[in-house]
Amino acid sequence: MAQAVPQTYENHVRIIPVFHMGLFGILLLNLGWSVYRLYRAFSFETVVGLLLAIGLLILFFCARIFALRVQDRVIRLEMRLRMEKLLPADLQLRILEFTPSQLVALRFASDAELPELARRVLTEKIEDRKTIKKMIKQWNPDYLRA
Repeated sequence: MAQAVPQTYENHVRIIPVFHMGLFGILLLNLGWSVYRLYRAFSFETVVGLLLAIGLLILFFCARIFALRVQDRVIRLEMRLRMEKLLPADLQLRILEFTPSQLVALRFASDAELPELARRVLTEKIEDRKTIKKMIKQWNPDYLRA
């Protein structure tokens, strides 16, 4: 998939304006309006309206979290298969030692860079996704990441 700007650590986070700003903004306005209505005229209907507004916000966040969790599970599988092909024999025996967070971060390493970086992550016990991503020199873009 050709992109106008190559993906890097600095620009790999994906924001979908309609979802992250549009829908979230509407849900916040709805929550604010529900609180205002409850304050101005306390009734069963305004309490239900506020509970629905809160429920919709919770649903919004859960939908995002669930999508990312499923995506991370797929990345873990993808990375384990990729590592079986690319890592030397001594590191292949240690694939299960990688945490999900480490695997997700290593996903952006190029095939050439992955063996060395994987060894370093394990030996230095680097856990932080951002730290691992910043160590990558040859970025392997993922334009489909949600």
